[in-house]
Amino acid sequence: MPQGTIKDYDPTNRSGLILDDARNELAYDLESFRESGIRMFRIGQRVKFQLVGEGSNAKVRNLNIVTFS
Repeated sequence: MPQGTIKDYDPTNRSGLILDDARNELAYDLESFRESGIRMFRIGQRVKFQLVGEGSNAKVRNLNIVTFS
């Protein structure tokens, strides 16, 4: 399962950007973490996730926190 770091988070829209370990920016939204029950992120937190699709059409799903700091 890929991992990355929360780069940006908008609590109003519950969306933002992840910087994955390959230094790619990936957008996430409410659908990305709805099932896990997560309510918010902090910039710099490590997360793991699944990517559905390929290239620019890839979507982040099943987003979970790895570190809580």
